[in-house]
Amino acid sequence: MKIVIAGAGEVGVHLAKLLSKEDLDIVLIDTDVETLRWLDSNYNLMTVTGSPTSIHILEQANVSNADLFIGVMPSETRNILACQLAKHLGSRKTVARIDNYEYMLPENREHFKAMGVDDLIYPEMLAAEEMVTALSHNWARNWFELCNGELILIGAKIRENAHILNQKLFELNKTHLLYHIAAIRRKSETIIPRGSDIIEAGDIVYFTTTPEHIHDIQQLTGKIEIDVRKILVMGGSRIAIRLARILPESMRMKIIEIDKDRCYQLAEKIPDIPIINGDACDTEVLLEEGIQDTDAFIALTDSAETNILACLTAKRFGVIKTIAEVENLSLIPTAEGLDIGSVINKKLLAASRIFQILLDEDSSNAKCLALSDAEVAELVVKEGAAITKKPVKDLDLPRDLTLGGLIRDGKAMIVNGNTQIEANDHVMVFCLNTVLHKLEKLFG
Repeated sequence: MKIVIAGAGEVGVHLAKLLSKEDLDIVLIDTDVETLRWLDSNYNLMTVTGSPTSIHILEQANVSNADLFIGVMPSETRNILACQLAKHLGSRKTVARIDNYEYMLPENREHFKAMGVDDLIYPEMLAAEEMVTALSHNWARNWFELCNGELILIGAKIRENAHILNQKLFELNKTHLLYHIAAIRRKSETIIPRGSDIIEAGDIVYFTTTPEHIHDIQQLTGKIEIDVRKILVMGGSRIAIRLARILPESMRMKIIEIDKDRCYQLAEKIPDIPIINGDACDTEVLLEEGIQDTDAFIALTDSAETNILACLTAKRFGVIKTIAEVENLSLIPTAEGLDIGSVINKKLLAASRIFQILLDEDSSNAKCLALSDAEVAELVVKEGAAITKKPVKDLDLPRDLTLGGLIRDGKAMIVNGNTQIEANDHVMVFCLNTVLHKLEKLFG
């Protein structure tokens, strides 16, 4: 498969790094000579220096043979134009990152397909949806549903009160068949565990389970769910606007924005939401706006450091659920190690959405779980696939891959060593980026 990426910003570079580990033909186009030179010498991909909206440069990148063309430049106009040109030149499928939610409306999508843009990605909407999920399941760090909620992947931070602390996984498996531990996030490393691994305090553990056993996972991890009603948001960003429009009716939010002109704009766009002109880094402002009675605090400024510190401050005031937007990928491991609740990164969400498009018919869901080195995906097993030949324990699966659960004939099952995978099963796979290329061989 040939994939052409237009734009060597953080989304494009992250995606190029991710896909360069696969058995794929990757081409990255940008005008940034230094970035392209560094990528060219460190990753298995080809680079083309020039504007992705130049027909000559697109021809040089051989987009006529591209299976997928992805426009992820900072400008949505240039992304759309590049996709139009690439489609005209012969690219099979095109995807553009956009900044305007209006384009995502069903009545407008056909216009873009007619123009040559097959799919659109709006990172701010993906982030807002992720936040609603985090607020609705506020005891968990991450929550990922497969097959309409039949199988659930839950990430939870383990503290000193957890019942599963300091136990080897094979010992837990003797008494608990309600879940499968798919991965452990320890400091800055994601571990695909084996039976001899031990769960430590501070770990973020990813459990695969079924809906009837969610409460059991909650008890094992010592977590308490709260009823989120009052939400305080720091920063009137596009994500905040989208969040205000999709938030459940049972939740009420208030936005604190330091820029007065921006406050007036917000009041026009979301008139039902209280907008406060002030600095949410000022504890007096937070106290005036009721931080001590707030159920959830969300930090959405342009500064990852400010968002992290603001969430730590909110925790000090007793806020149970905090969410920080951390756009600096290098800061995510640090943020996860602190007590700031959920971490949201638009770049990872956008890359995951593109990964989902890559999996196409073989996947109905895929996301990065705010991790820069792991993926979780739902894959459909094809007839005669290698993974159907033996029970799981005899498959000699890659060390950095685990099968968390599956859906067969509409019924969820937790996978163990004796499970025999069958054709047409929907299987939840958790894997590090280093083994993504092996999925196609296993699943056919």
